[in-house]
Amino acid sequence: MKTRIIGTTLACAGLLTATACSGSDSGGSADGPVTVTVMTWESAETNAAIDKALAGFQDPQVKVQRIDTPSGGYGDKLASLTQAKKLPDLFWCGNDTEQQYTSQGLLVDWSKRISEGDSEFKADKFVGSAMENWKTADGQMGGLPSLMNTYGVWYNADAFKAAGLPEPKAGWTWDEMYAAAGKLANKGGAKYGLVADQLTSGDAPFTMSLYSVSAGGAPFTDNVNHPTKAEADPKYVEGVSKLVDAIKSGAVAPAGYDASNVQALFSAGKVPMMFGGQWLAAGFQTDKPKVKYGFAPFPQVDTPTTLYDSVGICTPQYTANEDATYKVLEYLNTKVWDAVLPASPVAPPAYTPAQESYFAALTKAGQTTVVDTVKTDLATEKTVGVRFTTQWAAQVADLTTAHYLPVLQGKKPVTELQTYVEKINGLIKSGG
Repeated sequence: MKTRIIGTTLACAGLLTATACSGSDSGGSADGPVTVTVMTWESAETNAAIDKALAGFQDPQVKVQRIDTPSGGYGDKLASLTQAKKLPDLFWCGNDTEQQYTSQGLLVDWSKRISEGDSEFKADKFVGSAMENWKTADGQMGGLPSLMNTYGVWYNADAFKAAGLPEPKAGWTWDEMYAAAGKLANKGGAKYGLVADQLTSGDAPFTMSLYSVSAGGAPFTDNVNHPTKAEADPKYVEGVSKLVDAIKSGAVAPAGYDASNVQALFSAGKVPMMFGGQWLAAGFQTDKPKVKYGFAPFPQVDTPTTLYDSVGICTPQYTANEDATYKVLEYLNTKVWDAVLPASPVAPPAYTPAQESYFAALTKAGQTTVVDTVKTDLATEKTVGVRFTTQWAAQVADLTTAHYLPVLQGKKPVTELQTYVEKINGLIKSGG
């Protein structure tokens, strides 16, 4: 399974102009079953587990066929199939892809079907933040969330013990995190006490909403899917200012730091703390880091606050048989993860009754801090999105590079944040 399930925008300008008017190859003859096609972005090993699980799907009127995708080439494959109007009946998609495709009428709207009927496969059985984030402005859902991303701080328990510091746990504060990072920097072969790419890269403005919202302030944006404004209120500015100070002191790795090998450095004991997601647990379970490690929720100011994100499964508007496709979609969300996650516990299912196998696998492997933190994150009421899912999100990334990151680098004053949000608000007002 992919080491990270977070969904990035797989669409490009060309495919976003495609129209959903072509037929599908998934139809079936009058005397044979309907074929429902499925396309994933998983590894060969995980796809084998999915195939084995799908073999248990029992419906004489429906045949399931998985379409192979070149390793590392999922985005290109999706783009070409979208342009050719030959998307499979069910395909793995990120939240941003779902939002953009749905807004253009490219996907089947499952919102009514998931909310009605007597089936246990209902909207209220899914993680609430995921379902809300998969709705478009007019309430449509071009897909259903399948797996959740939860986030927190991975820490080297041995390094904390050696420095005489208590291990991070739910309820610890941003000030405590920065103080610990300062004490852990330049010790045991570590240059920085904390490497937090989510605090110092393109997603940083959204991550810093955690500080502001926890302190009773406003998030960076009111909605990542259909925002009406961006802002940097006093609490937000306070949080960024503390981050700037922590970077300047050498406690936190600066913006521009190459974090591509941070997991390996963490495993080798060269990075005491790093921001990351629960998906790293599966890799650590296999690679077995040299250090004793743990996973803690994000720090807080007053109120627990966390990031929310999920990936899911989408269906093109021209699927030949919606009933058959929905049956397979339900099976994927309710049964398949029970076969896949025990071997690779990469993420908790968005459909809550299917989460048991995920947590059982982590518990069996002794990943108790991961279990505790993931459960804490899923139960946290105050959440913020990880990035804009809008079609003009790439333009925001350019503004972040020009205005936000220089603040973290000490090249521009914190007051530059106001210029930054004003320019984003201009994009919101004009629609990009």
